[in-house]
Amino acid sequence: MSQNRPRYKDILKRKKDWPIVNLSQNKTPFLNEVSRHVFTNLTQDNGRKSLHEELETTIYREKQRVINNPWRVDPKDDLTFWKTIQKKQLAIKESKDRLIIEKEILKEIIDRYCKEIVGNFNKSSYRFAKRITTFGFARLLNAARVKGFNSIFSRQLDLQDQIHVVGEPDQLRKLAKIGTIILVPTHFSNLDSILIGWVIQFLGLPPFIYGAGLNLFNIKILAYFMNSLGAYKLDRRKKNPIYLETLKEYSKRALEWGCHSLFFPGGTRSRSGQIENSLKLGLLGTAIEAQRSLISDHGKQAKPIFIVPVVINYQFTLEAPSLINEHLKRTGRERYYRESDAYSNSKKITTFLMKFFTKKSDISVSIGRGLDVLGNYVNDQGQSLDQQGAVVDIKDYFLSNGKVNVDKQREHTYVQILSKKIISEYYKNNRVYSSHLVAYTAFKMLERKNSKLDLYSILRLSEDDLTLDYEAFKKNFKKLRSIILVLNEQGKVDVNDKLKNTTDESIIYGLNNIGMYHAKRPLIKSKDQILILNASTLYYYHNRLEGYGLEKYI
Repeated sequence: MSQNRPRYKDILKRKKDWPIVNLSQNKTPFLNEVSRHVFTNLTQDNGRKSLHEELETTIYREKQRVINNPWRVDPKDDLTFWKTIQKKQLAIKESKDRLIIEKEILKEIIDRYCKEIVGNFNKSSYRFAKRITTFGFARLLNAARVKGFNSIFSRQLDLQDQIHVVGEPDQLRKLAKIGTIILVPTHFSNLDSILIGWVIQFLGLPPFIYGAGLNLFNIKILAYFMNSLGAYKLDRRKKNPIYLETLKEYSKRALEWGCHSLFFPGGTRSRSGQIENSLKLGLLGTAIEAQRSLISDHGKQAKPIFIVPVVINYQFTLEAPSLINEHLKRTGRERYYRESDAYSNSKKITTFLMKFFTKKSDISVSIGRGLDVLGNYVNDQGQSLDQQGAVVDIKDYFLSNGKVNVDKQREHTYVQILSKKIISEYYKNNRVYSSHLVAYTAFKMLERKNSKLDLYSILRLSEDDLTLDYEAFKKNFKKLRSIILVLNEQGKVDVNDKLKNTTDESIIYGLNNIGMYHAKRPLIKSKDQILILNASTLYYYHNRLEGYGLEKYI
């Protein structure tokens, strides 16, 4: 039981020592610093469009967003603000001081974006949210696992009995005392942010800042917790360069202020169910830029920035059916969809959590080895290691003629190297559950059985064509499991212990867990057959094991 598991002490006992507290108490000078640097970056001639064109494009796109895709969480004066800005911009044609006025408009837009993005961290709210998160999750778990809902006040079970933190948590704690941490988790569910928030608390780490989709702030209960736990706001509807530069600079400056950060480098939840194999390079680039700036300003005393990959492993994802449908619409070149949230109010998110915890399904959070911003492993002392394990000085990577300098092309290459390393670590730290393997085995058998059909034709097969012989399924499952266990021994993937049970036990455990929440389970066993009831959802769960080369063994 949980009593025998480690209880981590806070690495910084005094709240005033938390970097996020320093940033919160100095919010105005911090935002002024961000705004100033964004303004400088956008007014320098770096091959960008003219300032007039940038403003014109931004104003047009923002008016279209407000009119065609408004959200409840948007500022009340959104349309009024952009109409006013447009009037100022149109009036420029008649002015002799055109460039001066354009710069004033730019500054006004940047300041607004800064105020929209900034988080509202509060120490008292954080403590309350921390208690509520731990208490609420644990009590839901007890209601599910002990004696029904009356056991909600029981202390018999703890979150640690269902949420397993594995991998390198001890190294993560050590690195957090030495430098600034950037956690880069996989992203499968709306539950991820709350789950990672709990893990950060559980490991005794100070609160992290992190970017959360603005659409989630539509949900009052989520908005409260995200504000309290250090979230700043990302509005994915806004693609204009001014907003993106402001967001990037906000992240970079927060790192320079020493704030531990959480990025979802995939950008949004994985629609396909597959581990991310293409990351958003913008926010990762801020880590490299921040490290270079720190080295430039402080030399050998510069605080190191560490990248820590994290893989979140669920046996089922509540949003799977809607996510895979969005993915199939994209890849099938059907009409473009507007990003929305299936859980759009507090009642629905509460139901979401209740149903999740009453399903008795284990979760694991795999903490990877720490990396420097160039993708080198680091040791427990925070020193960067080359491929032979020798200590290297990261400062040398930013030098030219003996001096630290800005080289955008060089740093772009570094970002690509870091991205590839993170993806590699995701695959190594992915924990394979029986539910993943039963889904993969069944869908691959279905593909082989209908080898002349494309994916979309397979997904439209009739019920009569969606049956598999159990003995053949069992034989393939056993073969694939043996390959996965070899990969596990080679350090190329992690596995859940129940995958090592007898073949029948492992299959039954997987079938019991896959899609247990969904109205229509993707896969069941009936006598001597495996029945596929929802091929598209099965495809989603199957995708979790894509990328390991298993298809050649079936």
